[in-house]
Amino acid sequence: MVKLNRIYTKTGDSGITGLGNGARVSKTDPRVESYGEVDEANAALGLCVAAAQAEIAGSPGATLGELLASIRHDLFDVGADLCCPIEPGEAPHSRLRVSSAQTLRLEREIDRWNHDLPPLTSFVLPGGSGLAAHLHLARTVVRRAERRVVALLSSETARTNAEVLRYLNRLSDLLFVLSRVANGGGAGDVLWIPGANRTK
Repeated sequence: MVKLNRIYTKTGDSGITGLGNGARVSKTDPRVESYGEVDEANAALGLCVAAAQAEIAGSPGATLGELLASIRHDLFDVGADLCCPIEPGEAPHSRLRVSSAQTLRLEREIDRWNHDLPPLTSFVLPGGSGLAAHLHLARTVVRRAERRVVALLSSETARTNAEVLRYLNRLSDLLFVLSRVANGGGAGDVLWIPGANRTK
């Protein structure tokens, strides 16, 4: 159980922070960068949840709030996983690690929500409804977190759970699908018109 009774400790004033295993590292360490980006993704999802809750009851967007809120718990799992490097001989289930079941849940949600969407005829510009715009922003932040995890995996392969990368990859795909759902099932998608503003 987490118990926080002090908000500032001054221990990070020198640019050093603590990992979940007690190790002290620079705040620019690739591992810290990774879970920091995941934290930002979670904040972006918080905006999505608030936007979904503000939608009119019965609208496509209003139905997404519960799913998005549940994903925020997963992202805390992702952060907890990343902040604790895998130790040699680590016993199964001794640490909170992202599981394939969590990734598979996202795949099922992608299939469920994408089933009735019309095929795209062009790339989609981020935007449309307010909720869709928030979902697109969250998607891009998740993609950035994914890139940071790729870098971490390349430098600390054995100490990093590769399932985290798969989870983030599926999450960005799901957020794209949900943005189309929030745009009236794709009817309000803003499609890219190549060269729209060229004069020659």
